[in-house]
Amino acid sequence: MKASGPSSIAARSLPATTRRRVVAWMHGLALVTLWVLPSLARAQTDPLPSWNDGAAKQAIMAFVKDTTDKTSPKFVEPEARIATFDQDGTTWVEQPNYAEAMFAFDRVAIELEQHPRLKLVEPFKTIMSGNQAAIARLTNEDLLKVAAALTHSGMTVDEFRTIVADWLASAKHPRFQRPYTELVFQPMLEVMQYMRANGYKTYFATGGGQDFVREYAQKVYGIPPEQVIGSAAETSFGYAKDGKAVLTKTHKMLYVDDKTGKPIAIHQMIGRRPVAAFGNSVGDQQMLEYVQAGEGARLMVLVHHDDANREYAYGPTSKVGTFSDALGAEAKKRGWLVISMKNDWKRIFSWE
Repeated sequence: MKASGPSSIAARSLPATTRRRVVAWMHGLALVTLWVLPSLARAQTDPLPSWNDGAAKQAIMAFVKDTTDKTSPKFVEPEARIATFDQDGTTWVEQPNYAEAMFAFDRVAIELEQHPRLKLVEPFKTIMSGNQAAIARLTNEDLLKVAAALTHSGMTVDEFRTIVADWLASAKHPRFQRPYTELVFQPMLEVMQYMRANGYKTYFATGGGQDFVREYAQKVYGIPPEQVIGSAAETSFGYAKDGKAVLTKTHKMLYVDDKTGKPIAIHQMIGRRPVAAFGNSVGDQQMLEYVQAGEGARLMVLVHHDDANREYAYGPTSKVGTFSDALGAEAKKRGWLVISMKNDWKRIFSWE
């Protein structure tokens, strides 16, 4: 039955030529609608919009789909859906130095006034010299020593949190001139959100200081403090002047969450072997090996920094975030997924 409403009557009253133009225009509009709406729908349902369509993106999405589909042989029970992420170089910028190292350097002058004896010993002597070449040669162990002695000791955990929050609010990256909390890799943030939307718990397993990362992890990444595993110093229990119970940070390291320390800390803090792990350097290799050693579906990922224009390009010779040739060979041998920042990511930061 044909429509006979006002618009239909109005159309019949138009001249034939005009009616043909209107009909042609309506057909064209229908074709455009058929093309545009599915495209918009795809854009709205794409969980990883900052990724280029390619093998890396498809591998991540396939893993999540397979491990959450009850009909799939790779299905993972909800309670076992655990993914661990390194932070520095994996989820945010780590060049020219780790954010926490920059924080520690900023605290050196202030803290050395209270601990003048440290001026005479390494690595503090090198830092105070101002020799940038010598500072660049400091090892990860040196940096952890600085953090432990200058920013992780002699203060309560609440005092430390306040100092970190104040520093994050004012410090800016030397190249990008933005707060460090704005230098998060948008594609990796999307992966975290995508995995959580599918029942995964996302944990940090970072070589950075546990209390340092806990200060912003919830706000920046959506990872609560109890799901942050990092290098940690011992704390002592005591009482403040007002009689309240407090925890005070000491300079004695409890554990370093790097290399072989990562799977150990994961076991101690989580008690389950993750089914997915994301890293970017030689410090993450043992974590990926530990994850792969489990039964069932596994996802091991390395982020390769090869985009000097949008971020940085570095690898075997970098002391920060070293991606050695041996690590690359191991990834190829074991079938780990290596992400090219240059080729796999449409954008790196949310503000691009």
